[in-house]
Amino acid sequence: MFDALARLADGNARRIGFLAIAFFLLAGALGGSVASRLDPYGADDPATEAVKASDRLSDAGLRIPAVLAIVENAPVAAPATRARVEALERSVRRRADVKSVTGYYETHSPVFVSKDGGSTYFAIALEPTEDKAWQEAGAAIADQLSSQPGVLVGGGAVAQEQVNKQVEKDLRMAEMLAFPLLFLLSLLFFRSLVASVLPLMIGGLAIVGTFLILRIASEVGSISIFALNLTTALGLGLSIDYSLFVVSRYREEIAKDGPGLAAMRRVLATAGRTVFFSALTVSAALASLLVFPQRFLYSMGLGGALVALFAALISLTVLPAVLTLLGHRVNALSPRFLRRRAEADTRPDEHGFWYRLSRFVMRRPVPVATLSALLLIVMGLPFFGIKFDTVDPTVLPKSASARQAYDTVRAEFPPYHESPIWVDVEGGGPKAAAQVAAQVRRVKGVAEVNPPLPLKGDVTALQVISSHPFVSEASQTTVKQIRDLNPPPGTTTLVGGATADFVDLQSSLVSHLPIVLAIIVIATLTILFLMTGSVILPIKSLLMNFLNLSAVFGLLVLIFQDGRLEGFLDYSSPGAIEQTMPILLFAVAFGLSTDYAVFLLSRIKEARDNGASDSECVAIGLERTGRIVTAAALLFAVAMFAFATSQIIFIKENGVGTALAVLIDASIVRALLVPSLMELLGKWNWWAPKPLKRLHDRFGISEKGSPQPMSEPT
Repeated sequence: MFDALARLADGNARRIGFLAIAFFLLAGALGGSVASRLDPYGADDPATEAVKASDRLSDAGLRIPAVLAIVENAPVAAPATRARVEALERSVRRRADVKSVTGYYETHSPVFVSKDGGSTYFAIALEPTEDKAWQEAGAAIADQLSSQPGVLVGGGAVAQEQVNKQVEKDLRMAEMLAFPLLFLLSLLFFRSLVASVLPLMIGGLAIVGTFLILRIASEVGSISIFALNLTTALGLGLSIDYSLFVVSRYREEIAKDGPGLAAMRRVLATAGRTVFFSALTVSAALASLLVFPQRFLYSMGLGGALVALFAALISLTVLPAVLTLLGHRVNALSPRFLRRRAEADTRPDEHGFWYRLSRFVMRRPVPVATLSALLLIVMGLPFFGIKFDTVDPTVLPKSASARQAYDTVRAEFPPYHESPIWVDVEGGGPKAAAQVAAQVRRVKGVAEVNPPLPLKGDVTALQVISSHPFVSEASQTTVKQIRDLNPPPGTTTLVGGATADFVDLQSSLVSHLPIVLAIIVIATLTILFLMTGSVILPIKSLLMNFLNLSAVFGLLVLIFQDGRLEGFLDYSSPGAIEQTMPILLFAVAFGLSTDYAVFLLSRIKEARDNGASDSECVAIGLERTGRIVTAAALLFAVAMFAFATSQIIFIKENGVGTALAVLIDASIVRALLVPSLMELLGKWNWWAPKPLKRLHDRFGISEKGSPQPMSEPT
């Protein structure tokens, strides 16, 4: 396959270049509007009780308020206030997308009156139930009402619209920050102006290609807008990784014999094969997220897996074609001081920094391995104190009206009415509903149960107000106790609402997590075995990845849960971590860590296949990849850290967490743990049972071009 790709690039370089330009323009035109067609966050699992309760109540005619309009500095007892509020309500009721409007002057409920009596609000329920239409209706009402002085508009539908706009804004800001900085760093690491443009070219093609796929996917399914953030950062990062590896190897080869088909065949047989295996590991790790039914997670999995494959596809087709056209000009427009470094990079050097470092480490394998592992374990200890929260309007910046409205209702109005528990009562008629209401009132933690609300089809809705915040342990316990109640004969109940959603999301994540872990572990073991022919090296890589991830999770707790860098990163700590974030980070960081393992192990195995000793092959491999992996990690970290500028905190968590993962992996793990452990294991690094050895001899990969038998450890 790789030989065919080399011949393709050598014989059709110009044609491939023109096709790449045409694809970029087409994908940009068709996929450029993808953001406007994607759906909100999405944390629902249709199989959970909370979602079933919400769906059945909705089908029976219940519409939960989606927009809140707060009229500030308006004493409710004043006739002028009543006239103004009722006029605003009438203007909203005339809309076809409004189901109902409820406020103080219709119900005389104190819920709608602020504690000082100086403000009121009215709640608007919408006719649409589909996410996109619901969100658009909320945004239109917000536009209508927010032009009125003293009116603050929020609610779930408005918050979703503002989150979508903030994501698009943050994405543009991240790109504006990342691209110039990445270009400057690429110039430093690639050593020439011409070469430094290549990763941005590959990244741009990978990103617009994935945007096109997401645009198509949005027509047949529901895709979260947050997939755009991951695809952009991951596309840039992986494109840089793959470009660095291919271009560096190409320079080595043309320095020996000049450009041409022979050089490209060697490049793709080695670096190209490594890119292929790397893309498989990253895409497999991210594709595991497709197991989750939550839109946010499976969208991240789809977008991330696609962009990894796109980056590899372009790096194995378009990049070789461009390099063929460039030839020696890949080193063109290089400043003099970088030109000397570029020439040095193409020559193996047994006295280089990374070679000397590996020798230093391998002379002291036990203390280095022990101290490195201990450092990662200590960094991970705060993870044992992790707390979880969910996505609500507080993820928005304080300047957003939905965030302001949410904070105002929580602070100035009777508490916890903005996030009630809903009980779906079916069968038994009004008498059974009244009995259920009486049972619920006796549950610990219930502050209030509103009168039963009859709906269509012998369905009754009960609105229950908790005595505690909806994400608190006390409210979660209340929901579980309500679910444990025995309804009257012939009656069924389902419990939903914000707290039930939170409880069921945690349960859904836990139930699907073992499958995800199994997919990632099996895929990683299989791919690394096919590449190395060893069962020890894949297992060792898994253990090091888990150590790396534990350290990252511990640092995230310190930074975001404990609020250690609030000023530097410009956020207000919620005192917890968004509960899907560790899972997303696990998949992304695990894939990227394995990505760097593939880069290093491929050169170690190449040196060993060509006759180097067990210790020498490690030193050679680290010398030939140390600079590249470090540069790739720094550039990738820049791409991810750009998303630390996001005004949405869990996007910050993702950007910072992924950046930390690649930096720790490229430094502590690859520079210290890998060489020390490989020295300790010696020949056992390459051990495999005889049946697996025969399997690898037949189907595995040799960097010399043919499978090589492994020596038995002695």
